[in-house]
Amino acid sequence: MDEQRPDDARRGDPDAWEREMTTDLDDRTDDRPRGMPLHTRIVLGLVLGAATGLAASALLGPDDPRLAWTVRNIAQPIGGLFVRLLLMVVIPLVFSALVVGVAGVGDIRKLGRVGAKAFGYTLVVSAISVAIGLTLANTIRPGERVSAQTAAALEARYGEQAQARVEAAGIGEGGAKKAPLTEAVETLIPANPVAAIAGETPNLLHLMFFALALGVAATLVKASVVAPFLRVMDSLFEISVKLIEIIMKMAPYAVFALLFANTAGFGLDLLATLAWFMLTVLLGLGIQMFGVYSLSVRLLSKMSPVEFFRRIKTVLLTAFSTSSSNATLPTALRVSEQNLGVPPQINSFVLTVGATANQNGTALYEGVTVLFLAQIAGVDLSLAQQVTVAYLAILGGIGTAGVPSGSIPFIILVLSTIGVNPALIGIILGVDRILDMCRTTLNVAGDITAATYVARSEGHPLLDEPGSVALPRAAV
Repeated sequence: MDEQRPDDARRGDPDAWEREMTTDLDDRTDDRPRGMPLHTRIVLGLVLGAATGLAASALLGPDDPRLAWTVRNIAQPIGGLFVRLLLMVVIPLVFSALVVGVAGVGDIRKLGRVGAKAFGYTLVVSAISVAIGLTLANTIRPGERVSAQTAAALEARYGEQAQARVEAAGIGEGGAKKAPLTEAVETLIPANPVAAIAGETPNLLHLMFFALALGVAATLVKASVVAPFLRVMDSLFEISVKLIEIIMKMAPYAVFALLFANTAGFGLDLLATLAWFMLTVLLGLGIQMFGVYSLSVRLLSKMSPVEFFRRIKTVLLTAFSTSSSNATLPTALRVSEQNLGVPPQINSFVLTVGATANQNGTALYEGVTVLFLAQIAGVDLSLAQQVTVAYLAILGGIGTAGVPSGSIPFIILVLSTIGVNPALIGIILGVDRILDMCRTTLNVAGDITAATYVARSEGHPLLDEPGSVALPRAAV
């Protein structure tokens, strides 16, 4: 499922990041709750909801009117409340994150080659990760690995009028009467940014383009002029993250309600489909990590992939355990400089920006999740619509908050945009934590591969080469 700040003082002080960012949603407040961590309670909600739903279905029968009343009047409203609360926050979150993330790189004119190489690498590798995810989702088709009866029931519940909503939204389809270039311009660029967010289902493409344009323009304005605007955007981002943290505290109960509603009607068949979804995501993350990144390290950074992964193992373990790119940043900055020899001036820029803009794992996960839930709902996305999903997923890697489960609000909004009932998100919430740990590990590894590529392309020695700043092998 889903970090950078514009002030240079915080960027140059890794300890400030470590003091500010912690390892879990529950740990970001001083009045942190005691007892069971949030992610454990979400998994418990998944297990209890699924077990209770299966038991109720077995005892009463899936068509029992009492069970149907409970699902319709209790379980679904609780799940719907949770989803709508997240939808309420996602627009300010994504908008502010994109603006701050792009503007925070500093003056693009001063960054020159380093900035161009870092962003070019990010876009290419992110596109590859999304392509891998969509290819696997279309090949394995985890959302269709259910019985015909369950598929029909799922489509009846979640797919009603879905295709009509897709066509009404105009996502990727447009009209045959318009020229392709005209269609592309109107699809991507808003004539009225306010209108893009005015409806119940905002136009995410228009919103993200406008945010990116503002962020780029902010880098070209004097710092003294743009600083107040960036402070407002940074504050909006922090407030939005805090709201999501508060809303996520009801996630265990929402997951219980949503899983109860689904398993009561669809049984074990749905849980087997969820296992296929996890397999698809993990396979995609594995291909990106050990395939794409290994090739990048070997061909672009001129390093041994085995040696590379050996030297960053501390970073990978930190990312896996915290599920937070923010919390891992201090460790990544230290290891990249001391163990790999990346110069500080490149290291601090690429890794800090990469914590927001280079989230390959998040982009891959979002693409697979959207296609999986669309398949569950019986919504057949065309090639053009899947290209739109890919575009949104790449940008979503930039606009996703660097906290555990930060991609969930973005996925909900994309589902709503393409006409899929966002309540389906409850199916994957229970397994999101373990997948979050895995995709955060991929995100952080991708940041370091980008840093080594930029350093090598700028002629800096790496590892233990003469002139490198890396530690001797014995100290690694």
